[in-house]
Amino acid sequence: MSDVSRRGEGATRLSAGSSCYWKAQLGSSRSLIGFWLCRLTVLLAIPLTLGAQANNKPKAEDKRILWIFTNHRTAEESATVEKLTPRGKFTIVWHDTTDQAIFLQSAFLAGIGQATNGNLSFGQGTEGYAKRFGAAYCDFAVQNMMTEGIFPTVLHQDPRYFRRRNGTGRSRLGYAISRLFITRTDSGKHQFNYSEVVGGATSLAISNAYHPDGRSVGGNMGRYGVQLGFDAASNVLKEFWPDLKRKLPSRLVPHD
Repeated sequence: MSDVSRRGEGATRLSAGSSCYWKAQLGSSRSLIGFWLCRLTVLLAIPLTLGAQANNKPKAEDKRILWIFTNHRTAEESATVEKLTPRGKFTIVWHDTTDQAIFLQSAFLAGIGQATNGNLSFGQGTEGYAKRFGAAYCDFAVQNMMTEGIFPTVLHQDPRYFRRRNGTGRSRLGYAISRLFITRTDSGKHQFNYSEVVGGATSLAISNAYHPDGRSVGGNMGRYGVQLGFDAASNVLKEFWPDLKRKLPSRLVPHD
């Protein structure tokens, strides 16, 4: 083999190695961004609300938290809460999936994906952004359908988050996070939250159909971890929203 051929072969290997390296770096960046977004949400809620004592008087629920997080399935913890019918469960799915806040979140996540060139096969430009937006929105829609509609109906579980409001800030924080794994049944008993854990995993498996990159076991586990982290942060916000709301200026958030 000539020296020229050897140099060409070496350059090709170097180029391939560099390509794999940068793909790995981009995948790591996406997971890291997702992790920090979840962490930022929790850190936003905890310092302002730990130790705060809530008003025990039930009030109408706000349909959004911090303007961009949907809040259509929060209820006060009570043994006499009205049972949610299958129609009611799918009504929650509809509201959560068509709320304008979901479109804003999808646009934001698509922007991050565009900036980090996540899902390389989507490309760049308007078409690339549109694909990322569609994939992000589908992620929300499919997850809502699985965790709030189909699995809760089949397994007779209640998809709502039941706010405790009473107790210390730390106990309420632990309660909020634990609701990822414990939920109510339609009969009012407590049970492992199959709807959230298995339903979320199912939605992730379905998403592989329209996420052409990151279909490896490691990639899916990373996305599943981010998904559970985001849901835990969402529960924390739902639990402490009345306390947080009172601490925000009334010009930004009307107080009850």
